[in-house]
Amino acid sequence: MLRWLKQWSKGEQAQRWACWLGAQYLRLVFATSRFTVEGDAEARDLWRARRPFILCFWHGRLLLMPFAWNPPEGARGAPIHMLISAHHDGKLIARAVSHFGIDTIAGSDNRNTLSAMRSLVRTVRGGGCIGITPDSPPGPRMRAKPGVAMLARLAQVPVIPASYSITRRTVLKSWDRLVVPKPFGRGVFLWGRPITVARDADDAAIDHARRQVEAALTQLSAEADRRCGHPAIEPGPPLADVAVPAAEGKAA
Repeated sequence: MLRWLKQWSKGEQAQRWACWLGAQYLRLVFATSRFTVEGDAEARDLWRARRPFILCFWHGRLLLMPFAWNPPEGARGAPIHMLISAHHDGKLIARAVSHFGIDTIAGSDNRNTLSAMRSLVRTVRGGGCIGITPDSPPGPRMRAKPGVAMLARLAQVPVIPASYSITRRTVLKSWDRLVVPKPFGRGVFLWGRPITVARDADDAAIDHARRQVEAALTQLSAEADRRCGHPAIEPGPPLADVAVPAAEGKAA
């Protein structure tokens, strides 16, 4: 029986059900909790003007970020597409977020990085927004890789960082220290200022923008945690201390 259950859990149907149940759980958390939102004025201006942008957040804060996507009345059609890594976990995430009306773009392995970047640029130029976790697996956590800045340069749209925290939660011991929210809590969504990258930005300017994104996301996450009574989650080792494949840094 245990062997059968283990095999069934790896099957297509089991994973479909697990993603559906996960999405319903997140809806329950959001419905039973009280959230405040701060700093989203510039994002709302872009929504109203139907101007695309890149929504950027840490991988460990992924679970409730679909609820941050709340365009004002009159801009409800603003679509968002999330870049999802091509590995198994990425496919599960794609199924889960599809229950919130979010489309996904597969990307970030050594074979299809260029193809994924082209798809992202086409999506943005077609009026769609992109959601990206710049500390894509396998990490290190909370260290932005250059892909998000490169995309901002190519597509000529701003990057807007965002984060959240909630009083009732569990932090997993996964590589990203995934924040798993619990029902009946109080939470906060914090948005940062837009970060732009010039069309003619060189490698030094790309790295500067990457560091801006990293600093903003770390600060927003720490402040959100502080407001919810938690210590800040510490980032992993700096990128200079780890080997970073060129294809990494672009997918959730």
